[in-house]
Amino acid sequence: MTNHVPHPNHDRGLEFDLSTMMSRRSLGMFFGAGGAVAALAACTPGGSGSTAGTTTSAATGSATATGTSSAAVSAAATPSASPTLTRAIAECGVEIPAETAGPYPGDGSNGPNVLTASGVVRQDITTSFGTGSARAEGVPLTFTLTLLDNANGCVPLAGAAVYAWHCDRDGRYSLYDSGLTGENYLRGVQEADANGQVTFRSIFPGAYPGRWPHIHFEVFESMSNATAAGQVLAVSQIALTQAACDDVYGSAGYEASVTNMKRTTLRSDNVFGDDGGIYQLATMTGSAGTGYTAGLNVTI
Repeated sequence: MTNHVPHPNHDRGLEFDLSTMMSRRSLGMFFGAGGAVAALAACTPGGSGSTAGTTTSAATGSATATGTSSAAVSAAATPSASPTLTRAIAECGVEIPAETAGPYPGDGSNGPNVLTASGVVRQDITTSFGTGSARAEGVPLTFTLTLLDNANGCVPLAGAAVYAWHCDRDGRYSLYDSGLTGENYLRGVQEADANGQVTFRSIFPGAYPGRWPHIHFEVFESMSNATAAGQVLAVSQIALTQAACDDVYGSAGYEASVTNMKRTTLRSDNVFGDDGGIYQLATMTGSAGTGYTAGLNVTI
């Protein structure tokens, strides 16, 4: 389907979700974990709420937040940290903005619940599992999230879990779109390692009308909490860079995305538009020919 049209209530925002999804899980999602409504405001490990020292580059589609003294202490206290983690800790300071999970979460808050299904814990999410058999085709994309605990000096959130999901190259979501209700590809759960990192192997999502290309994710305190569809620590989205999107959307199968990209910008997007997505914009490398990698620091 190249003329995919999202649900009329698609990604209308946190306030809309709060007023319409009043189930136990959705309440836990937004009000649990220490009053997560406060997570809407970006803050530093020192709790000042300042975003000073943040630099962005519209030309390269990148964003960097400067670190703090507590972040430096955390880096020093993690002798086995990889260079990627050390850099992430040094840049920690602004909590990931809270966003809507949208109408297609598949977490039990709006219809199907893939989190309790056997097989959802996996790194490669390109195929369906269980009774599903479809495979999502497209340019390979590997993305890594680095989870950091803002309240404890930005130490890695080892043992936390992430549920990630996104649309296919036609802009369709498994479990929801016509012909895909029996499929569950492009959805999976991973447990954070000692460095607080989770990695998924997937395909580059398409651009559909009204939204900037993105990946949804939910962070849970533990794997057992995730697979029981329990309380969520954070709900947010990854924004993909324009340079990567422009490159990939020149590939076969992404034709509709070229037109859709022309109608939306990060600033006009109803999720990323409040700050231009600077705290959710992935760092990306690669090419359409060889595949892309993406990384995002997620401070909670």
